[in-house]
Amino acid sequence: VYRGSVKDFPGFDANQDAEALYNAMKGFGSDKEAILDLITSRSNKQRVEICQVYKSLYGKDLIADLKYELTGKFERLIVSLMRPPAYSDAKEIKDAIAVRGWEAPPRTSRLGPLLIGLCLCPQGVGTDEKCLIEILASRSNQEIHNLVAAYKDAYERDLEADIVGDTSGHFKKMLVVLLQGTREEDDVVSEDLVEQDAKDLLEAGELKWGTDEAQFIYILGRRSKQHLRLVFDEYLKISGKPIERSIRGELSGDFEKLMLAVVKCIRSTAEYFAERLYKAMKGLGTSDNTLIRIMVSRSEIDMLDIREVFRTKYEKSLYNMIKEDTSGEYKKALLKLCGGDDDAAGEFFPEAAQVAYRMWELSAVVKVELRGTVQPAGSFNSDGDAQVLRKAMKGLGTDEGTIINVVTQRSNAQRQEILKAYKAHYGRDLMADLKSELSGSFAKLILGLMLTPAQYDAKQLRKAVEGAGTDESALIEIMATRNNEEITAINKAYQEAYHKRLEDDLSSDTSGYFKRILVSLALGNRDKGPENLTQAHEDAKKLADVSSNDSSDSLETRFLSILCTRSYPHLRRVFQEFIKMTNHDVEFAIRKRMSGDVRDAFLAIVRSVKNKPAFFADKLYKSMKGAGTDEKTLTRIMISRSEIDLLNIRHEFLDLFDKSLHHMIEKDTSGDYRKALLALCGGED
Repeated sequence: VYRGSVKDFPGFDANQDAEALYNAMKGFGSDKEAILDLITSRSNKQRVEICQVYKSLYGKDLIADLKYELTGKFERLIVSLMRPPAYSDAKEIKDAIAVRGWEAPPRTSRLGPLLIGLCLCPQGVGTDEKCLIEILASRSNQEIHNLVAAYKDAYERDLEADIVGDTSGHFKKMLVVLLQGTREEDDVVSEDLVEQDAKDLLEAGELKWGTDEAQFIYILGRRSKQHLRLVFDEYLKISGKPIERSIRGELSGDFEKLMLAVVKCIRSTAEYFAERLYKAMKGLGTSDNTLIRIMVSRSEIDMLDIREVFRTKYEKSLYNMIKEDTSGEYKKALLKLCGGDDDAAGEFFPEAAQVAYRMWELSAVVKVELRGTVQPAGSFNSDGDAQVLRKAMKGLGTDEGTIINVVTQRSNAQRQEILKAYKAHYGRDLMADLKSELSGSFAKLILGLMLTPAQYDAKQLRKAVEGAGTDESALIEIMATRNNEEITAINKAYQEAYHKRLEDDLSSDTSGYFKRILVSLALGNRDKGPENLTQAHEDAKKLADVSSNDSSDSLETRFLSILCTRSYPHLRRVFQEFIKMTNHDVEFAIRKRMSGDVRDAFLAIVRSVKNKPAFFADKLYKSMKGAGTDEKTLTRIMISRSEIDLLNIRHEFLDLFDKSLHHMIEKDTSGDYRKALLALCGGED
């Protein structure tokens, strides 16, 4: 079933449309509004017909006229819409590969004028692997066959030969397999073969010294989508990790990217394109080639699904992101192809609900081994380290490099030993000496590392509530992500350091439901048991009920009583049941029904339950993106997660933002502060 945003125009009249376009381009200047309105509201089949009628009526080529009248990105978008899909793909592939000795073919092709612009493109520099991957990983067998034929027709060249000549290794082999367009299409799935394929993939990668790439190519390149979805589920069961994680660990370079794209398209083509569109527009600059290619190629196939998945994953509509990121007629045309603003519509389609459900399923069954980047130093000698630190601070000037090497390469327990040894050896307080020798963000980072985790969290909470104004973001980050044992230790450290109860300070500095959430979390009383399916169903029902008028049982109270007290495994099932009942992810419901700090606190809990390292990766990214750096947040997370899950956070950071945490810290900070952060980060991904 096609769920495109562009459909056949009712009452279509090719002669009338051809005349309207001719008039829009007649005389001085052109009526761009009329051109974009007409072309974006006709299906591709209708546009091809308009091209043919235009030629008959005026003896002119419509695409050539459009190229002459329009400019820039708007012209590229409109001209792409005029080509049949297979020829559009053929041109994209042609532009993506650096074919040697290519010459324009004679104009004898059966599509004649429609190929203008296909053959007049300047030769690109190098290969656009992302474009090759996107097209070949996402097209159906029939679309691949049409593409190969269109390429031959347009360029009188063999597509497979050109790709073989321009790529290499396993990347080339997988592209050739995909180019055959022979993926199985049978919906009948053999359970035995599912188990065998999952086992073969595991043995080809995780259980093998080296990797058997041929096995990955054969199974992922040939099996049906339905079969592979079940293989991925089985793989998760037997290995404890999603197939994507194994691919990242076992494969590399363009081959790894291609296989990940294939897996994403098998799971959900709409989700794959939603992610590609988001990455094309986020951050500085827009990847217009990608944006145009996807908006054109999916407009009649699955744009409605892409829109809904986009909103589920990125908390904003595709429509709004295009609106913010583009301008002029180009923007208007893209918004027409998008077909509507889902932030206004307010309801999910099933595809997005399935994607959200699968995220929770993954969260529930995946076995994650949490790993920090800072480990206890081998052959540790607290006396020796104390002497090295004293020497680094004695006399004129300070040896910051030595301080970084010692402090960042010892575990917190070892740092506590160094504090005692320093006191015993010199009768001096190491913290006081560090404080007098260091300054700025670097001093805060080093001093923070010397405190125990509970002392550090207690200090951050104290800073968040004392003085004018409250740092709600810090309160939420710490209170929503710590386990019972950590909360208990924080309460004790807070009492010892400030002679006050943490609960009292939270109560006096916050109010309303936000206060109640923090006080509940500060008890450290979360259940520890496994999921209870009957209870999960009841809990989901409570969260989904918007009809209750009982003020003592408000929506916030119900969310608080469940989100702040149930165990993580149980909450994962609650949130799955919630999707079944409402077709919405719980995050969307929270954003829609709540606001301010209450909303942010509940969202932090939900995201911690779903994937805590991803929650922190997102916080780190936001602390560094754009103008200025939020050094408080950056320092706090790097210190508090360095021995718990910073390695996992690094991996999530790379997956989410297509750049490494190491690279972003290096680009966004400076001096000794940067050196110390990079030492904690522990490596480039």
